[in-house]
Amino acid sequence: MEGRLDMVVDGRGETRVGHTFRFSHLPLLLRISSSPSSPAQGGSNRFLFTTIMSSLSSFFPSKFLSSSMNTRDRSSEPLSHLRFALETMPGNRKYQFTNLTRAEILHELYEAFWGPYSHLFLPNSNSSLPMHALLNEVQVSQGFCGAGKEEPLIPGRPCAHILKKGEPCYRCKDCALDDSCVICSRCFHATNHTGHNVSFFIAQQSGGCCDCGDEEAWRVPINCPYHPPSTSETPDPSTTSPASSSTPKTRTRTISDVIPPVKNYPYRVNVPPELRETMNRTVGYALDFVLDTLDFSPDEPSVPAGEADLRLQPSADPMMKDQHCVVIWNDDKHSFDEVIKLLCDLTSRTHEEASESAHRIDEEGRDIVKMSTDVTLLLEIAQNIAQIDLGVTIRRAYDTFREQIAAVIIEWLLDLTQSRLATDTLILREVIAEELLSPRKRDHNSYMYNTHALHSLPDIPNLTRLDCLFLCHTRLWKKPRLSLKEIYTSILTLSRDHKLAVAGHFARVYHRVIDAYLLVDREAETSIKYFALQLFTVPSVSYHIVRHHKLITRLLAIITAFFTNQIMDKRIAYPPLTNNTVLDVDTFPFKSKRFMPVFSDLRYLCHNEPVQHLIAHNREFIVQFAKTCQLFMCVNPNKRAVTNHVEFETDAWISVFNVTLSLSRVIKVYGQAFSKASTAELVSAITTVVHHILMVCTLAEDRLDRTKFPPIAFHEIVFGDTAYSIIKFDVLEGWVSFHHSLHWLLAELFKHVDLLTEQKLMEVGMTRVQDIMLRHASEQAILTVVDFPLRVLAMIAQIRTGLWVRNGFAIRGQLLHYRDFMLRELCYDQDLFILQVALVILDPNTIIVTILDRFGLLQYFSGAFVHGTYDATQLASMVEEVLYLFITILSESASISKMPIEDQVRREIVHALSLGPCTYSDLVKRVSERLVEDVCFERVLKEITNFRPPESTSDSGMYELKDEMFDEVNPFFYHYTRNKREEVETILKNRIKKKTGVADPVLIPKAMEVKTGPFAIIPSTFESEALLQVMFYAIYNVLVGTESSGGTAPPSGEAILDQVLHLIMLAIVERAAIFCALAAIKTFEEEKTLIDVLCTLEHHEGYKPYKARVAWVLDQIQNYVPHEVRSRRFVPPDKGADAPDPEEMRKRAAKARQEAIMKQMKAQQASFAINFDDVDDEEDEDMEDAQQEEVSYGTCIVCQEDLNSMRSFGMLGLVQPSRSIRRQPDGFTIYLNEVLQSPPSLDRPVGERITTFPPPDAEAIDAKAGSSPNYDGFPAQYTRFGLHSSVCSHMMHLDCFQVYSISIRQRHRTQATRNHPEVIPRKEYICPLCKSLGNVILPVAKALSTELNTVPFPDWIRSAGISILKSKPDSHLESLQFRNGTGEFVFWSAQDSGYSVAMRNAERDATEATKMVDTVMTVSKSFSQQTRHLRERHEPEAGERGAGIYLPEELIGYTIASMEVAQRGSGVSSSVVADSLSEAQIQMIRGCLNVLTRLAAMHFKGRPDEGREAVKQAIIKRLLPEWSRSSLTSFSFPLLLRDPFTVLVEAAAVAPDIIRHVLVLTYYACLARTVIGLVFVLNKIRSYNTAQLARRNHEDTFGDVRMFFMSVVRHSPVFEHTATLAFETFGEARIEKLLYAFTLPFLRKAAMLCRAVLPHSFPTPDFAGSDVNEYSRLLQFLGIPQLSDLPHQDTLQNALSGWCAHYGHSHAASPLNFGVVLDLPCVYRLARLPLVLDNLFVDPDKLVPCTRCNTVPADAAICLLCGATVCFQSTCCADMDERRGECNMHTRECGGALGIYFLVKRCIVLYLYGNSGTFNQSPYLDVHGEVDISMRRGPRQYLHHARWEDIRKTWLNHGIPTVIARKLESSLDSGGWETF
Repeated sequence: MEGRLDMVVDGRGETRVGHTFRFSHLPLLLRISSSPSSPAQGGSNRFLFTTIMSSLSSFFPSKFLSSSMNTRDRSSEPLSHLRFALETMPGNRKYQFTNLTRAEILHELYEAFWGPYSHLFLPNSNSSLPMHALLNEVQVSQGFCGAGKEEPLIPGRPCAHILKKGEPCYRCKDCALDDSCVICSRCFHATNHTGHNVSFFIAQQSGGCCDCGDEEAWRVPINCPYHPPSTSETPDPSTTSPASSSTPKTRTRTISDVIPPVKNYPYRVNVPPELRETMNRTVGYALDFVLDTLDFSPDEPSVPAGEADLRLQPSADPMMKDQHCVVIWNDDKHSFDEVIKLLCDLTSRTHEEASESAHRIDEEGRDIVKMSTDVTLLLEIAQNIAQIDLGVTIRRAYDTFREQIAAVIIEWLLDLTQSRLATDTLILREVIAEELLSPRKRDHNSYMYNTHALHSLPDIPNLTRLDCLFLCHTRLWKKPRLSLKEIYTSILTLSRDHKLAVAGHFARVYHRVIDAYLLVDREAETSIKYFALQLFTVPSVSYHIVRHHKLITRLLAIITAFFTNQIMDKRIAYPPLTNNTVLDVDTFPFKSKRFMPVFSDLRYLCHNEPVQHLIAHNREFIVQFAKTCQLFMCVNPNKRAVTNHVEFETDAWISVFNVTLSLSRVIKVYGQAFSKASTAELVSAITTVVHHILMVCTLAEDRLDRTKFPPIAFHEIVFGDTAYSIIKFDVLEGWVSFHHSLHWLLAELFKHVDLLTEQKLMEVGMTRVQDIMLRHASEQAILTVVDFPLRVLAMIAQIRTGLWVRNGFAIRGQLLHYRDFMLRELCYDQDLFILQVALVILDPNTIIVTILDRFGLLQYFSGAFVHGTYDATQLASMVEEVLYLFITILSESASISKMPIEDQVRREIVHALSLGPCTYSDLVKRVSERLVEDVCFERVLKEITNFRPPESTSDSGMYELKDEMFDEVNPFFYHYTRNKREEVETILKNRIKKKTGVADPVLIPKAMEVKTGPFAIIPSTFESEALLQVMFYAIYNVLVGTESSGGTAPPSGEAILDQVLHLIMLAIVERAAIFCALAAIKTFEEEKTLIDVLCTLEHHEGYKPYKARVAWVLDQIQNYVPHEVRSRRFVPPDKGADAPDPEEMRKRAAKARQEAIMKQMKAQQASFAINFDDVDDEEDEDMEDAQQEEVSYGTCIVCQEDLNSMRSFGMLGLVQPSRSIRRQPDGFTIYLNEVLQSPPSLDRPVGERITTFPPPDAEAIDAKAGSSPNYDGFPAQYTRFGLHSSVCSHMMHLDCFQVYSISIRQRHRTQATRNHPEVIPRKEYICPLCKSLGNVILPVAKALSTELNTVPFPDWIRSAGISILKSKPDSHLESLQFRNGTGEFVFWSAQDSGYSVAMRNAERDATEATKMVDTVMTVSKSFSQQTRHLRERHEPEAGERGAGIYLPEELIGYTIASMEVAQRGSGVSSSVVADSLSEAQIQMIRGCLNVLTRLAAMHFKGRPDEGREAVKQAIIKRLLPEWSRSSLTSFSFPLLLRDPFTVLVEAAAVAPDIIRHVLVLTYYACLARTVIGLVFVLNKIRSYNTAQLARRNHEDTFGDVRMFFMSVVRHSPVFEHTATLAFETFGEARIEKLLYAFTLPFLRKAAMLCRAVLPHSFPTPDFAGSDVNEYSRLLQFLGIPQLSDLPHQDTLQNALSGWCAHYGHSHAASPLNFGVVLDLPCVYRLARLPLVLDNLFVDPDKLVPCTRCNTVPADAAICLLCGATVCFQSTCCADMDERRGECNMHTRECGGALGIYFLVKRCIVLYLYGNSGTFNQSPYLDVHGEVDISMRRGPRQYLHHARWEDIRKTWLNHGIPTVIARKLESSLDSGGWETF
């Protein structure tokens, strides 16, 4: 039945394919040409018929070419229908692929897949899928057989959850086998990783999977409750035969080839055989359709040269119709804007259409941008696109349509992997796996036989579908690629057999995959090559593919062919040509960056233990690897430029070092594999590597350039009394390379010292380690091997000395990389170790002489002071370098003792931190990468260090070494530079001094302590005469040089002595007896011995710092040869016990002089203080007044002249719009509870401050807090708008300010493209000194000396009423008050129409102060005009008198309210909130009040008091209730609807003398107003949800709360009823607490205002006891009677009664217009972010969607004000017309001009103000106390309290505009902040 196709053409011409499709009727026009190719051989008539039908479908509408089918055939052969539908669809659809087309394809696929068995996939009620839906979505949404719910527990089944893009995942280094093992969020939180090294990541792509439950992924069981281990035992991967997964050899598959179903799966369903067959056939056909389509697709995007080339393109279109498409492909180079502009220009699309297309390109990977029959036009478009290196293709529309069908098929297959057949979640994946592992079927093709089809390749026979898909991966685009990787991953996780099978097929085609990756693929990040990571890191898989697919061999072949540039037709030659072994570092392979992952794949394979066993036990592996390493031997050599500077400095060395880094990491792992070897295998490997080294170095193989590397030659050298035959080579003249890969491999092999012990060597017929080398190589051969690394060491010494300066930066860069912390362990350390090996194998004297010869120092150490090339400084520096080398190879024990990795880690950390504490990121830069990545690193770090957590906002966490660890520090540690060595030496000496009190302690080196193994004999080098000669001449030459220069030390003399003494001390520690004997008898220059020069040095005047060390050395030698030392050593005469040391006497005299001077200074200070007090007492009051008048305000920050009354000056200030003040929200119990639970004093710290970091129990706290959709942000609709004023405390002359303003405008003109910190149209500037933003200049006012009115309050009220009665009506004043009866004054309004006239009149008097007032009015008016919609106050319309912002309330009142809010939760004991005001804030309040005073004065110019009395009378009238109710006045507006604090501000501006009396009245008005507001709040809240209070706490302050409450509301019956109900519901205790909390802010604001206006009249009293609550303290401070005293205050009772009656009657008349809204009285918080950052990502289902696009943002930003989640820099929500991003758009609705956002994935805070912004430091720090922007490093991050509090304080203090201005001012910002 395979391939059967029965067709019936219905005469009516209707098409029936499950549901009706309508096609347009086209005229019949047919011109049939002969078929271009013959049918497939053996093809039948039905095949030809299908071909013709397919051809016709391209030309005919469906009406004329029907695909109607017989119902019986339809049901019995749904696959045939699917075939026909897919074949005819391109023509039927006129090549237009729409969503409907996708839905039709899915419908056909599902119908063919399940046939009549849809009930096994869907609930019975739903027999067919909805349009456009996928099966998995429907199953999950309907909960079909458990879909969408938690998976049942199945022991032994892995989690295998496939991670989607943006999903969180974790890595636990302590538990995971390697870095590739990850765990999903669900499994991580279900397992215990306390104290582990956990990293957190966001999946950048889909396709990875959770490794939980996979036993091969973990070094220890993680005990996940969801994925328990299997009860049955798993076979050992290294011993299991992989026959079951072997690749089929023929197309016919026997039963034994089939992978068996997954065992022990309890949820199997009995599948009917015909359904199983249908499923298999449908999947098989679908896969073949995809492959048949991709056979014609190009490997990479390219544009044909012309029409002819275009028509020659292969195509599946049988009619070769001339309709083509231009397709743009995705890449990472081009921006959205670039592509959108290009599309608009080339295709005449609108901006919206182009934007949609650009998004499709980004999301899907490509998009059709033009379809036409005009080939010339399409070619022109494509060539224009290709010019900017954007991937573009032109294909026939038929082929492009089929490719889109293929993409839907892949989407469908992915859906099947996520779906289930009833309860069985595995069978669909098993079906797909079975078909993927089957060969392609040729007879599925319903068009002409495809000559391009992949059925087999010369190097890969019998291709399966999976092989073909791997090979065709580059032909696909982003979305299908990622979908296929998900499909493969889902099959991998089925069973071990499936994993091995997939890995086997991947290994078969691996070399072709690498070809495509290295040479073709434009989208490397989605390449199938990265699938290797999921396979090669699994031990059983890696073993299988290395053993059965020879993958290491093939990888090495690929590397060889690639780097020898054996590339033809975008293919790397495989197998490579062996005769082509020349490397050219300037060719493409070296410059390509993509080769690194190929080396990584090799490293992953070799790192697995089973593979390491293979490498160790099979000699061919080391042979092959040695041949590959041979390629890179001596690559890119350097020759010293002697006379002329190198003209062209090539950067090829960078590419070579990149290759070296990658290769050397593989060498490290490859060498480590031999720890699994036997001694015989290791010896064989060493012999092999040495052989390959010699083949290269002796030029036996033609690999090295003979013009640069001449044959090895030897010469005889006499050193001391002995002749040595050593290699003749001068590093100054010859070519030297840094790269000796075979030597590094040899070094790695020799590190297995446990296999090279004498006992182990005897087992293989050797007596000692020397036999390994000397049996197969002569001494000269071994010297040849050693010489190449030695040349490098000599060259780097010369480079450091300055002998290679003419070679330019390139040579310096190579040195830095070679010794860099990343490479040194792989290169530099290995070369040093080769020298240590040489010391063991050959005579140490020969090695020492060879070293001296390479360094060019044989003559120096034979007594010559002059060198032919080195000058004196260079010579001394080279001596220093060679001594350092000797110290290193004779004391460094890590490699020669095979030091355990924990000890290596410990040693590196100790030496890295001995210089002082540092951050974690700095620490890991000082330690090699291998050690940092080891699992023990963090544990050892915790053991040997103390962690200092960050405290302030700028701190980072610091690790400091525990004190006892300093005992392990070696100042001559070989990774130290000279400077570091000296620094460490000083630290250690100071430490010993502190402990022992010894003035000049000696640091005695520790012995090497290598007691066993081949390298135990290294210390015997100290017995060699050559080394003794080196020591002697090092000291002798320095002493002679010092004498010849008249006592001055020669260059580097101290450093040389320092090192040679350390070398001698090492010799004494290691080989004291023989060394001391030699030192005594061996004579050199002038018949002197080493002891002679040491005795001379001991008391040398020029080298006193070394005296203690030399004395120690001589003392030690004296123990062995006492006579020799005593006879030479100078003993100074004993001066007796009483004879003082002259040095000590000098120190004592200096100390005595210092003490005398200090005593004299103290006496003078005391005398001055006494005299000063006397003068102060004698001053009379007149003098005091005179002093006050001469107040100094400092100097002008521009001209630096004094600020005084001679020239006008002002304070630089900023008035900014604000929405920071919060209202008490209606109906929110949570906020009322917060008020009820608020502390009694807001001027004390609130809540527990988290001081420890990371926060303890952070996870538990986050879990308890739960998740809120708005992160507990404050709703933006309950904020109050106003203007906030601030000053920076700097002052300037007005005329200087004008000059400065001009300079700002000039800067803007000269830097036209810069985003400046200030905006001139907004009148902004930045302070030239502190760079704060400003836009006004405020007048400076000194503290008033006005005395408060002392008349008692009742008397004052009476006298005030009488004086008002006596005064005449003031019509002018009445005209200046609001007509609506509020009692406000029009001249204090920002948009008052009379201001301009008054200003013109004032300018005639030319007072400079009016200019300052005008700056405030201009800015306020501008903000007022833009914000009318934000203000709720009753105000006149624009154009009328009094329009706009009311300055006393919405500028000064708002500013003081903001200051009060900012001070909540902070303060110190024995103070009030007013004490926290800074001098700048006090000056700012006075300046603003001064503006009000001057504005009032402008309207009363004719009056001597400038209208103060008149305004004062009006304020009093407003406050006295009898005037409010009188018909004589116009105060029809109830006083209780006004903010009482505003009235207090008005009084402070014009009548500060009555401020205390006004204070009393406004406080009681505030109390009454609060009662009214509470009724409105409580009316909307249920009491049972609110916090309970046991009893009243403030009875002494408030008295009878019920009486007061009810007396306020009794004047309106309706209101009284509501209030009574509220009181009864909430009770007296809670009402009292609310009254307390809501009126406390008024008292705090009043205290601030009074302190600023009259500081002398409001001093801080001495409160009795520190436990007095703030309310009581403030009442005492302000002199206000308590509410409990109200029954005794008749005048206050009358006033209250009047105000309440006025309000009550007004409310009764119009209830809706008389609501009172209260301000929130609690400490303000930002939105609540979790303590642990990754808890923002934990549950994908709970991620908060963006409110605009209703999708979860790919890159989310959280508004820290209201908690809303918005899309960051996403075009889905941006306003394209204004080019505004969603953050800016949300800011308008939320914070007004101000925005604060936490950018989740970038882990940084964004500040916005106006059209500018800046990034601020993240509030999160990682576990090491460091910022990790964008979570690059990965450790879990925790909220840092100080940083979080800093953000909150910056917001509350309105400091964000200034923060932004300062950041912009310090950089040349290009703008674009509005697009965020």
